[in-house]
Amino acid sequence: MHRVGSAGNTTNSTRPRKEKRLTYVLSDADDTKHCAGINSLALLKTTVFDGCDYLFTGSRDGTLKRWALGEDAATCSATFESHVDWVNDCVLAGDNTLVSCSSDTTLKTWNGLSDGTCTRTLRQHSDYITCLASAGKNSNAVASGGLGGEVFIWDIEAALSPVSRSGEAMEDDSSNGINGSGHPLPITSLRTINSSNNISVHSTQSHGYVPTAAKGHKESVYALAMNDSGSLLVSGGTEKVVRVWDPRSGSKTMKLRGHTDNIRALILDSSGRYCLSGSSDSMIRLWDLGQQRCVHSYAVHTDSVWALASTPTFSHVYSGGRDFSLYLTDLSTRESLLLCTGEQPILQLALHDDSIWVASTDSSVTRWPAEGHNPQKVFQKGGSFLAGNLSFSRARVSLEGSSPVPVYKEPLLTIPGTPAVVHHEILNNRRHVLTKDTAGSVKLWEITKGTVIEDYGKVPFEKKKEELFEMVSIPAWFTVDTRLGSLSIHLDTPQCFSAEMYSADLNIVGKPEDDKVNLARETLKGLLAHWLTKRRQRFGNQASSTNGELPGREITTRSHAHPRIDGDSTAENDSVVYPPFEFSMISPPSIITEGSQGGPWRKKITDLDGTEDDKELPWWCLDCVLNNRLPPRENTKCSFYLQPCEGSTVQILTQGKLSAPRILRIHKVINYVIEKMVLDKPLDSLNSDATFPPGLAGGPLQPATVGDGSFRSGMKPWQKLKPSIEILCNNQVLSPDMSLATVRAYIWKKSDDLVLNYKVLQGR
Repeated sequence: MHRVGSAGNTTNSTRPRKEKRLTYVLSDADDTKHCAGINSLALLKTTVFDGCDYLFTGSRDGTLKRWALGEDAATCSATFESHVDWVNDCVLAGDNTLVSCSSDTTLKTWNGLSDGTCTRTLRQHSDYITCLASAGKNSNAVASGGLGGEVFIWDIEAALSPVSRSGEAMEDDSSNGINGSGHPLPITSLRTINSSNNISVHSTQSHGYVPTAAKGHKESVYALAMNDSGSLLVSGGTEKVVRVWDPRSGSKTMKLRGHTDNIRALILDSSGRYCLSGSSDSMIRLWDLGQQRCVHSYAVHTDSVWALASTPTFSHVYSGGRDFSLYLTDLSTRESLLLCTGEQPILQLALHDDSIWVASTDSSVTRWPAEGHNPQKVFQKGGSFLAGNLSFSRARVSLEGSSPVPVYKEPLLTIPGTPAVVHHEILNNRRHVLTKDTAGSVKLWEITKGTVIEDYGKVPFEKKKEELFEMVSIPAWFTVDTRLGSLSIHLDTPQCFSAEMYSADLNIVGKPEDDKVNLARETLKGLLAHWLTKRRQRFGNQASSTNGELPGREITTRSHAHPRIDGDSTAENDSVVYPPFEFSMISPPSIITEGSQGGPWRKKITDLDGTEDDKELPWWCLDCVLNNRLPPRENTKCSFYLQPCEGSTVQILTQGKLSAPRILRIHKVINYVIEKMVLDKPLDSLNSDATFPPGLAGGPLQPATVGDGSFRSGMKPWQKLKPSIEILCNNQVLSPDMSLATVRAYIWKKSDDLVLNYKVLQGR
């Protein structure tokens, strides 16, 4: 199943979450390049003299792109970004309308000649949508198929009609689920089909547009095709049969058997009489729908056939698949030619005059000679063979050493992509992620800024990971996946707010070094800085006031239920984005999230306009950025005992537990011991037993708390004396830069309360 993926942040996730997730997708590349495999191609031919043809590409990176095609160049002229998972297919319909489908279970419509604005989101499928078919550019009929055997037939013009705005199956302006009037549209999921017939209309209202549902598949659908007039629809999938439908009524007309494995590609001739199918059984079959039988089978490939394209007269077929090879086959004479071979499996083909576009699991697209108007010219070059008619017969011939030689060695044109990130490792400092891409390059990302800070080139990943190891312990406040070909950083509340660092450790200038900085809060401020600026421009400074309530009744209620937990004593009105959290505006990350209405959406942070509220963004993100509130979190303190080393003549009374932030450094504990020694005893009696004041011994944790600022009053006296203290754990001397969390994780290694020992270094 090469066309299905998951971004890990949609409603298909099996891990239950009470609150909506916020994901941001990082990009190190030019926005004019895809960074994952190309699942779909659609060609828009110009009707204007000297006009430009356009190629549309849909990628596993979740975006579509439009390429303006020249004689020997292709220029990216628009990026279509709104899907939150793999784009699995795209077709052109109606008046330059681009229709795309995704593993996010939605279809989206776009003005193909616009700047990339989504015009409608269509929601009817309950699982991944794998394929589309249209009756051609001038028709409004589009069919969609997906997992679970769902097939729907859409009238795109009706779906886009303003009359349909109250319909349940569609949603205007998919980026945020808001229609042109600013009112949210209701969204529906797939309704149960209880009709015994072949068709059921999904509607819970008497008004609004919903698609026709064609019922018959019991398993997943991976291929669809429609003839030019829109009078015939064929489908295929894991059931290994080709089903034929009347798309105007949704009724099933016939079922064709012959393939022995999944059907992955289908095409129809313009009249709808002949159908070609490609299968994982390596076979291509030609069906006469009038006779309801297979009239020819072609054993050309050595592995699964995933893509088909025919000449305008349906006399020849181009085929590609898992064997990395593109073949041209004469359907009447059975002659076949190996046109070219690549380095990746072929996912999609699009014939363009006398050339053909080839998309693969690589992020690039190539254009090869094809002679679509006169394919016999290619056969004149020689090297053809006769296609067999038995499954995998070509594979056996190949094993015998008689593989054909490709006619073409180099493509006419390559639209390059960016190598996809395929491997990652979150480093212990919880701010850096090490990645490796398909080209073998290893890079180090700083996820709080969204940038690559080191490009190591082609080095061993595991060795570099070992070199970058740090003995530090910081809570896991985010998760990562690379299913979109780049780093997707997931933030879930409340666990994302568990990590703090001192401002000094982040090298934040102008902020007290003992101030605690919550990494998730500062990251959210960086991500939404552009949004907040736009919001202030629209609504004035009160839009970011910490005294004002968030928009929406639901958020206000929740905000009162979760009182503010202060993680940074100076951050009451702190909207400044500090350098460690400033995201690049050259290659800005994209946000994937959803609010209380409208479903998931995706946008670049620079495309946010300030109008997004709790209907589009998670309430907890807004509460954090606007009101400086954090949700209740797990205890960020670390309890420990502080005892003298065995045989030490210097003691301070610490009968009870001490408590301090997990991020507290050992040098603060040293200061604490010195403070007690210096301030609780005369300076000339440091070698005698030292004790706490009576009120602290054995008391509650709060009085016996090692705080961030508890040493400031004692700094000057001990600085003059400078007694030298060591802190040990498990008889190991601790570095002053270690945090309590690090000591507990790497030195103590027990679930019991941490025990630290102190001793004075004699003669120093």
